[in-house]
Amino acid sequence: MKLSAITLDCSDPPALAAFYQQATGFELHPKSGADFAGLNREDGLFIGFQRVDHYRAPVWPGQVVPQQLHLCFEVEGDLEEAEARLLELGAGKPAHQPHEPGARILTDPAGHPFCITRG
Repeated sequence: MKLSAITLDCSDPPALAAFYQQATGFELHPKSGADFAGLNREDGLFIGFQRVDHYRAPVWPGQVVPQQLHLCFEVEGDLEEAEARLLELGAGKPAHQPHEPGARILTDPAGHPFCITRG
């Protein structure tokens, strides 16, 4: 088996796709729209973003609204610079950081936790 796609629930697919497009450099899928947007990576990996009515963002690390997914990204270069760039793009940084200094837990604009690590 080969992983070909990951889809995240959210309230605003175009906005979340724009965040990840700027963060990763993936190409916007040509059929992206208001209810479903996607990004393509050169090797075929697809990240989708689907509108869900009454979407509730996960609360990390708590379990009141558990995380539905946790993405991990390796960054080239300086971890602090990558973190600062992602925060400028709209990411959040929870207070609980169990893996510093080698990794950071951030949240995307829809509240999904993800981490960045040194590549």
